[in-house]
Amino acid sequence: MAPLAALLLLLLAAAALAKPVEYHSFAATPLSPHPYTAAADDDVFGGSLAAAEDGAAAVRFRVVHRDAFAVNTTAAELLKHRLRRDKRRAARISKDAAAAAGGAAANGTSHGAGGGVAAPVVSGLAQGSGEYFTKIGVGTPATPALMVLDTGSDVVWLQCAPCRRCYDQSGPVFDPRRSSSYGAVDCAAPLCRRLDSGGCDLRRRACQYQVAYGDGSVTAGDFATETLTFAGGARVARVALGCGHDNEGLFVAAAGLLGLGRGSLSFPTQISRRYGRSFSYCLVDRTSSASSSSGNLAGGSRSSTVTFGPGAVGASASFTPMVRNPRMETFYYVQLVGISVGGARVPGVAESDLRLDPSTGRGGVIVDSGTSVTRLARPAYSALRDAFRGTAAGLKLSPGGFSLFDTCYDLGGRKVVKVPTVSMHFAGGAEAALPPENYLIPVDSKGTFCFAFAGTDGGVSIIGNIQQQGFRVVFDGDGQRVGFAPKGC
Repeated sequence: MAPLAALLLLLLAAAALAKPVEYHSFAATPLSPHPYTAAADDDVFGGSLAAAEDGAAAVRFRVVHRDAFAVNTTAAELLKHRLRRDKRRAARISKDAAAAAGGAAANGTSHGAGGGVAAPVVSGLAQGSGEYFTKIGVGTPATPALMVLDTGSDVVWLQCAPCRRCYDQSGPVFDPRRSSSYGAVDCAAPLCRRLDSGGCDLRRRACQYQVAYGDGSVTAGDFATETLTFAGGARVARVALGCGHDNEGLFVAAAGLLGLGRGSLSFPTQISRRYGRSFSYCLVDRTSSASSSSGNLAGGSRSSTVTFGPGAVGASASFTPMVRNPRMETFYYVQLVGISVGGARVPGVAESDLRLDPSTGRGGVIVDSGTSVTRLARPAYSALRDAFRGTAAGLKLSPGGFSLFDTCYDLGGRKVVKVPTVSMHFAGGAEAALPPENYLIPVDSKGTFCFAFAGTDGGVSIIGNIQQQGFRVVFDGDGQRVGFAPKGC
């Protein structure tokens, strides 16, 4: 009896010392079943662009989610479209990373405390490739252009007249023949040689570009320099960009793309001499543009800003060092060292499964604005999912899953539930404690909610924009670090 009594005492002591599981109170609001239509473009972005001054110390602009432009569409329909786009993008990122690790050129992109620059960012689930949009002016005089923000690519480009093949976009197509600041890039220019997929129109001696994206979209045309104008009052001259006369794929509504990657042709790199190499953004809730119960977005869409320059680096962010992949210069790699569920580290989320091997370029974790759902190496994801299921045992599992999600819950009829906390831990001590809406998302109007992570066998893990919602995410290129500031919108 003595050994049994001692064992019982040990078990009781361990139970007394065990840390209680940490929970969030979560408002289980399902998707609205009603179709809605977006407000006008100028309503979403707050009017026309200001005439910017060259002496501005910052570039700052609003950002909106693509759902802010939806027409007569339900939130459930938009989510299905988004997850299909997301699957294609994640697959292409994995393919590009694998190609780079194998020594081949990745073809996902063509490379070729003070002021700063800022612009509004809006969230949207309904238009072509890319999830978050901003509005800038292109040329002199400025033509308003709705641009996708993408940390996973470098080249800046937009559709240009005359079009050989163009998709429908919001607003007029930019015509370089009407801009006094447009300048063609010569085939022999150093700018042209920076392109991975560059070419030359020998008749005109004009540099040509082509970019293929993770969802199968392609743009091609003339490589040029042009002046960009921002609503916050900044005017940036001689930005190298693609003037696309031949464009196809999923770029519905947006005029083009503002590449925010780490490569030599990305927008942050091009403006670094004037504003430094730092920028930050805060992504609004993906459902913010569908939040109006009246059926449209007038007054219902929230937005945030992206800021370029020293003012982008806030004091409240928790920072982790950037990790460099010598075989893939575009992506922002970080070292994810663990994940906690309910306040306890998940033993099966091993750092070794998430570490980049710089000698081969394989593995690692990137922070990406264009991927929605965070994907983790399969062993890490399985451990995270099992830990969440175990601590969320009080919630009713919904059989069958949904799309790429294998862990869903039936919360129909429940207004507030308790869900275990989830935190991501990074090298250097940085932590991102996720709000519950960043990992338990509604997928229908009946009360089905899914755990918004997925596994991948593609090598590279991706921290997606659903998990980034509400954080001010800082890409401090000058300090070679990435930061996360909660409640930053």
